[in-house]
Amino acid sequence: MANTPQFGFFHGTPGTQSLRPHDGRRSNLSLLLQSLYDEPQLTRADLARKTGLTKVTISDLVTELIEDGLILETGLSTTIRTGKPAVTLAVRDDTSDIIALDLAHPDRFRGGVLSLRGESRAEEVVSLDGELGDKALEAILDLIGRCIARATQPILGIGVGSPGIVDAEGTVIAAPRFNWADVKLQTIIAHRFHLPTVVQNDANVAVLGERAFGQAGPDVIRIQIARGVGAGLMLAGSLVLGATAAAGEIAHVVIEHQGSLCTCGKHGCLETWIAEPVLRARLDADSADRTAILQEAGRRLGIALSPIVGVLDIPEIIIGAPEGLIDESFLDACSQLITERTHTDFRRDITLKTSSLGDEAVLLGAVSLVLRTTLGVS
Repeated sequence: MANTPQFGFFHGTPGTQSLRPHDGRRSNLSLLLQSLYDEPQLTRADLARKTGLTKVTISDLVTELIEDGLILETGLSTTIRTGKPAVTLAVRDDTSDIIALDLAHPDRFRGGVLSLRGESRAEEVVSLDGELGDKALEAILDLIGRCIARATQPILGIGVGSPGIVDAEGTVIAAPRFNWADVKLQTIIAHRFHLPTVVQNDANVAVLGERAFGQAGPDVIRIQIARGVGAGLMLAGSLVLGATAAAGEIAHVVIEHQGSLCTCGKHGCLETWIAEPVLRARLDADSADRTAILQEAGRRLGIALSPIVGVLDIPEIIIGAPEGLIDESFLDACSQLITERTHTDFRRDITLKTSSLGDEAVLLGAVSLVLRTTLGVS
């Protein structure tokens, strides 16, 4: 089932759908959806107080959202007030599916059919055997087709987290792992399946997942330790892409001028210390010194992050890593070094922790990506 719900939010060509900032009605619709997404069981009067919109406007917008199948009346309010009990409202998650893709794994592509609340309804996996270029692209399109075939509701959109540098239009500027350069992945997918599509870097998508489903704050950086090392950065709840879409590309920041040779040609890049294959090789070579190795790796990450924390006043850092790769010794060493290098009387201590989303961060972030793009809900 690949029908697009006709919610009146979309405009433009496939793959470029977004809310029109100048369209006040659409902005108000998104405001109501965001309010109910954050806090279910509000009444029309609650929404008027929360948003500042008039009761007449709220009534009109609620009617439209109910007709579009986005919200529903759920019962009567238990709040004691004069007059008859008011009707409560909630966002529906049974009338739309979202297709989410995680392309970050070294040996497979993951795809899922998820609800608007991030609940998994179906999952598909395509194993990789070193596919590059067009073969990798065809594997992605095949995976999307499989996911669409398993959807049971109209599809709100397709969200994709891809390795590499990805610009705001969903073009993969560079992804050496797939031998891609300037691949218009968002446009290709949207035109193949005629569905709203949004593509972003996998680390950026993961930090959206942390914000929407992992209780992360509005100012947060999420580090992803995998085959490589990446970071997603949010400030005031907005994703930071950078002037050339390369914000968060910290893997090849030099932290040790006389360090090991990196695949990029420089010496002492962060990736030569904490990328999963490198770190596992160090641990396998000297398992007796596991704690010391992880502490040193944590300090190396702290060296790279300290200037970012100092300049941007980031209060929260989340680490995503394969299960069992890092432990508290890594986290403590990283946190201590950052504190040593950035602490002042006015800067509070940072919160540094591992992700609570585990392997689902990119898929959930892809759901958030679609919600933000199509409905203005974050």
